[in-house]
Amino acid sequence: MIVNAMASHSATIATLSSTTPSLLQNVTDRNHSNNVTSLEDLSLHWTDLFLLIVKGFIFSSIIAGAVLGNALVIISVHRHRKLRVITNYYVVSLAMADMLVALCAMTFNASVELTGHWMFGSFMCDVWNSFDVYFSTASILHLCCISVDRYYAIVRPLEYPITMTHRTVSFTLANVWMLPALISFMPIFLGWYTTNEHLELQLKHPDICMFVVNKCYAIISSLVSFWIPGTLMVTMYCRIYKEAIRQRKALSRTSSNIILNSIHQHRTSYRERYGDRYSEQFLNPEIELTMGEINGARRSTSTGSAISYGTTITEFNTLMNSRDCSKAATELNLNGTSIRQQSKSWRAEHKAARTLGIIMGVFMFCWLPFFLWYVITTLCGDYCPTPEWLIGMLFWVGYFNSALNPLIYAYFNRDFREAFKDTLLCAMPCCFGRWKTPPRFL
Repeated sequence: MIVNAMASHSATIATLSSTTPSLLQNVTDRNHSNNVTSLEDLSLHWTDLFLLIVKGFIFSSIIAGAVLGNALVIISVHRHRKLRVITNYYVVSLAMADMLVALCAMTFNASVELTGHWMFGSFMCDVWNSFDVYFSTASILHLCCISVDRYYAIVRPLEYPITMTHRTVSFTLANVWMLPALISFMPIFLGWYTTNEHLELQLKHPDICMFVVNKCYAIISSLVSFWIPGTLMVTMYCRIYKEAIRQRKALSRTSSNIILNSIHQHRTSYRERYGDRYSEQFLNPEIELTMGEINGARRSTSTGSAISYGTTITEFNTLMNSRDCSKAATELNLNGTSIRQQSKSWRAEHKAARTLGIIMGVFMFCWLPFFLWYVITTLCGDYCPTPEWLIGMLFWVGYFNSALNPLIYAYFNRDFREAFKDTLLCAMPCCFGRWKTPPRFL
């Protein structure tokens, strides 16, 4: 019995000895697997944290730039009398719309992008979607109104003071602010914008806020918000560009004709004063004028400077031509306005047209991709899936337009640039004291 017990004990020890390495190996493999998993989780955690920080920085920069930049436009126009012109009524109203886009649309979108879910309930979801559509559409319609205003100012300058009165501008701005409500608050709160399935999903899951629209609403809203205003803006700017080319050629021809007429008048005056000597000069070019005759011609041309070379008629005509060209190009009047003044006015108007073109180009760059995706995916349905990151990027590229408009005005418009500097200097003298104070417009 003892022998059997000892044998049984030896067999048990042998069995344990044979199974111990496999158990140890399993424990070791399990620990190694846990360590690898924890390292991968840690790596993913730091990657997600880094992306979150980058996204938060981008979103906050766009929001802050849109709010501060558009507020600067409003304050500068209010403080400087020189900027209080009819065109800038549209600019101030545009700045207000862009600032509300940042405050009422970008902030909610940023919270969803950073947290991954909606935190404000189903009612506020409809409010946010309404604000987003309303203020974005208002911003785009303001750009359209500015393009029409510039069209009348440049292409039809005689009609501009009659057409663009304070009453007309006020009526236009009232319509610009009322029209977006017809495609935002009304259809969204009444449930016309989406499908029944999405409405039921939104009621069951208040932590989800997605803007899913039906085909009818997608077509109507995109036409009102982008396609019609965008087409009108492109048409207006093309006409402004053609008119700029035409006016440039006309101004060049007018200047040349005035210079030639001036030279002809001076030569005619010279022939009338020295007709006999002028006829003899063709027969004998070596005949010279006396200094008294030259001084008389000098007084008749009112040059006010002595003739220091050339006493033959050929040399004298050369001198007259050079002086007449320079004098006619800078001093002669056309309908009471000098060529230099006309050229200066023309440059100012077409610099404004160039600014409009840049604004339109930036507008198309920011909003065209979004509305192409908006219409195509709605009409295509489930056959055109879109990654979530791409949808968020399209939204924020469109939002970025609201932050760029003040920068465009500050960079390309000298009056706005000086007004911005003066306003910033008054608001933060410690930070902007190195700027030279521009002359006040008041």
